[in-house]
Order: sequence, then structure tokens, then C-alpha cells
Amino acid sequence: MTEARLDEILAPGVAPDEVPELAPLLQARPLLAAFSTLFHGSEAEVLMRLLVLREIGRETDAPRWGPDQLRQRFAFLDPVKLETVLRRLRGNGLLEIGDDNRYALSDLGRNAVAAIGMLLGFAAEDDLELGFLTTQLAGQTAMGNVTPESLGHLLGKLNDLAWHFEDAIASGSEFRISDARRRLSANTRWIEKGTEVLRQLLADPDVSFELARVAQRIGLAQSRLARVDAAFQRALNKIEAQRVTLGGSGISSSDVAGWLRRQDVRHLAGLAAGVLAPAPELTLLAGGHELLDRAELTLSDEARQIEADTALPPFEAAPSRAEPEPEDLRLLQHFSQRLARLAEAGHAPETLAALVSGGGFPAASYRLSLLALLADAGAEGESNAPADGPIGDFMRLPLDVHFDAATVAVGSDEIATMSAGLVGARGSLPAPQAVPVLDATALPPDEA
Repeated sequence: MTEARLDEILAPGVAPDEVPELAPLLQARPLLAAFSTLFHGSEAEVLMRLLVLREIGRETDAPRWGPDQLRQRFAFLDPVKLETVLRRLRGNGLLEIGDDNRYALSDLGRNAVAAIGMLLGFAAEDDLELGFLTTQLAGQTAMGNVTPESLGHLLGKLNDLAWHFEDAIASGSEFRISDARRRLSANTRWIEKGTEVLRQLLADPDVSFELARVAQRIGLAQSRLARVDAAFQRALNKIEAQRVTLGGSGISSSDVAGWLRRQDVRHLAGLAAGVLAPAPELTLLAGGHELLDRAELTLSDEARQIEADTALPPFEAAPSRAEPEPEDLRLLQHFSQRLARLAEAGHAPETLAALVSGGGFPAASYRLSLLALLADAGAEGESNAPADGPIGDFMRLPLDVHFDAATVAVGSDEIATMSAGLVGARGSLPAPQAVPVLDATALPPDEA
């Protein structure tokens, strides 16, 4: 079977150079070819190549191997198969052979072994992806080469965990909630490590606006996960209140369900076969009342007609239902009116602290989340805004919102510090790199 070429996979008339998403992959062809060499073929062939490559790279004091040393080290492998593996690894740039006819890992091979070793190190974790992504981000932060793509991978994993935990709570299953809670506990240290990395990243005054924006969204996702444990406890308390105890034995319905889940399928089938076996035919025992009921049905034509009548009952008008209580959007509408004045001609931009503070921490955090929603709407266009309603009117405000990586001191309304930034009419704000870090020691009173 011949392998498909790249131009055969693309749509007719589309060249590989015309697809921007392919550019980084095409530039990394040597690295991708190395991994293709390792993982192409059957499982046994892949395991054999990884085994040989890892063992060759494990020797640090004398990293060069002679043919006799290799045959002695891998005496448990078939000699012909070993020679085939060495030839394949050498032909695809993972191994090098010097003038002295000794084998050694190439730079590409050592990088591949290191990457695979890191993944294998996390194989015993409940969520190896979160640990691997956090460790990778910590290394990139230390080297100063963090990219929005690496931050996006971590953000996607955190959102996926949040969705999984919320789905477990919505299921109402005690076992799913308990499993999800154990999973959250196992990932707590990686979430805390990610928080430290983000603090280190945002402490850099030269961090780009795009990195700061994604990092802020990661912080919100981590806060969302931190609140999930309390939701787990509330759900388990609700299940505890509905638990049924079997008599005075002290055994609950949860204990029975847990015991059944631990049993083997064949054991459960044997139990079911014994319980659901056909019961022996018993002689009918009936008293006077039962005999009278049966006699009335047999002797009365009206009773027989009622028993045999299968017609549907006449239709009735459906009962009226009260309309659901409308959501209280007064704070949103009032905040929209305040922001609308910034879009007027000649109105100067205002700081985030001046617009957000006032009314205590709950109201301020709500306004800050609305500004983050407005910033995303401005970056992604207004097509995602609802067609009508207060939320749609808010998202269509002609304003720009710039968040800065630095923070400013507030010291009032239950707020110690908050993110710096500006809000102004569309096109009136300076470039993100030029946003000043403003002091918010004297803030105007809230108009709410």
C-alpha cells in the first residue's frame, strides 16, 4: 500500500505553502520524521526501537557503544532484529556512527529520548497531561520562551477538567462525584504549581499583552477549579441526606451499591440466576373480600365494561404555568450606561480601577468580568453577541478594553489590588505596550 502524498490530502488546487497552519509542521520535518521512525509499524517493533534507543542513551559516562557491546547488552533480542533496528535508527538520524565504528545518540535522538522519558515519568499520574503541561510551562518560563500556544494547551486542559467535574456533580452519582474529587485532589499540586508559574510570568514587566490575557484566563480557570471542592461536598451532603439504611443493620444503600460495583461479572450473574429463578407454582389463597371483588367483575356487565374500556380520557386544557422569574440585570444595565459615556466624542479613557471599584468586592468582581467579556467581544468581533437584550447591547458598545500585566493598589471597597488597564472609545487607546501603570489611590465615588 503506497503512502498518500501531501498534495493528495489537500483539497484540489490548494498548495501546501498556501496553508499557514502547515508551515511550523513543514519546518519541523526532521523531528517529525524521527518520531515517525520510532512509532511506525506494529507495537512490538515500536517497543523494540524505544528499548534500544533508551538503553543506548542511558549510558552517560561512556555514551559510545561498539558493535560487540551492543550485542552483549541486548543479548535477549534476536541478533538479526537488533541489526535491523540499529540500521533503521541510524538511517533516520536518531543514531550516529563515528569513524571508530561506534554508535552514539544524535542530538535529535537524545531530544526524542528526553521527551519520551518525561512522558513516561508522568504515566503513573492520574492526569499526566496536566503535570506534563505544567512542567513544560515552568521550563519555558525559566528559559524565557513561553508562547501563547503552550499557555493555550494548559488553559484547554483546565477547562476540560472543570467540565468533567461539573458533569460529575450534575450526574448525581455518589461514585462519580467521589472519583472526580479524588482526581481533583491528585491534581491540586499541579494547579498550585501552575499558579506559581503564572505569578512568575506576570511579574515580568515586559510580558506581551497576548500572554498576559491568556494567563489571566488560566487564573480564572484555576479559581473555578478551586471552588469545585466545595460543590463536591454540597453534592455529597445532599446524597447523604437521601441515603437509605437497610433496617437496623447499619448497611446503607451506598454500601450495597459499592459492594456490587466491586464484584466480578460472573459472580453477579450467578447471584442474579439464583434470585431470578422461576418460582414454584403456589395454590391461590383468597379471602372473602378477594372472592367478592372477582365475583362482582364476573357478574356485573357495567364492571366488565369499565375493565375492558381502553379509550383515552377526554382532553383538558393544560394548566397555566407561571413565567420564570426574570434575571436581575440592573447592575449590568447601570454599568452599560456608565460605559456608554466613554464612547462619546472627546471623553478621555478611564482606568479599570476607577470603573470597577465601588459597592464592595462582589459588585466590583462582576464589573471586571463584564469588562473581560467586552474585551473578548472586541477581539473576536461582535458576531457572538446576542441579537437583543441587555447583554447584547453591552457587548456591542464601541469600546476598547486593555488589560495590563501589572497591578495597582486600590485599598478600598474590599479590594487590595487589581489589574491595571484602560477603557475608552474604540481606537482611542494607545498600543498595549504603552499602557501606563496608573496609581489608583484616589478614585471617584461609585455612581451605583
